[in-house]
Amino acid sequence: MSSRFRIERRIEFSDTDLGGIVHFSRFFVFMEAVEHAFLRSLGTSVHFEIDGHKAGWPRLSAHCEFRSPARFEDLLTIELEVLRKGRSSLTYGIRFRVGERPVAEGKISAACCLLDLPQGIKAVPIPPELARRIEEVEHDES
Repeated sequence: MSSRFRIERRIEFSDTDLGGIVHFSRFFVFMEAVEHAFLRSLGTSVHFEIDGHKAGWPRLSAHCEFRSPARFEDLLTIELEVLRKGRSSLTYGIRFRVGERPVAEGKISAACCLLDLPQGIKAVPIPPELARRIEEVEHDES
C-alpha cells in the first residue's frame, strides 16, 4: 500500500533541547500531528462515532529512529505513508527531513476501537467508508 500524505512544520524554540536540536520526544508529537492531518484530509478525525459509540485510534506501537538533527527555525517536512491497512488497524511509516536531508524515520500502529463500552475498549473493523477513502488515496497516488 502506498497512501502518502505530507505536511510541513517550522521548528519552534519550544521544540528544542539545551543543545538547540529538536528534543526526541517532539518527534512523537509530530507523528501524531501528521496522522491527525491525514485523517482530517479523509473527512474524519482521531475521535469519531460508530453506531453512536465514541471511537478512536489507540496506539499499538510507536517507534522512531534518528538520523540527523533538526534545529530551531528549520522547516521540517513530515511524510506519512500507510504501510498496512488491516481489518481493524493501520500502520503508518513516517519520514522526517529538512530539505533533502533525512532527519528521522518512525512507525506507528493504531487500532480502530470503540472507547465507551461498559466492558472497556474494544477493537472493531475500520468503517467501510473510511477504508474506501484510504484505498482511494492509495489509488490516486499510484
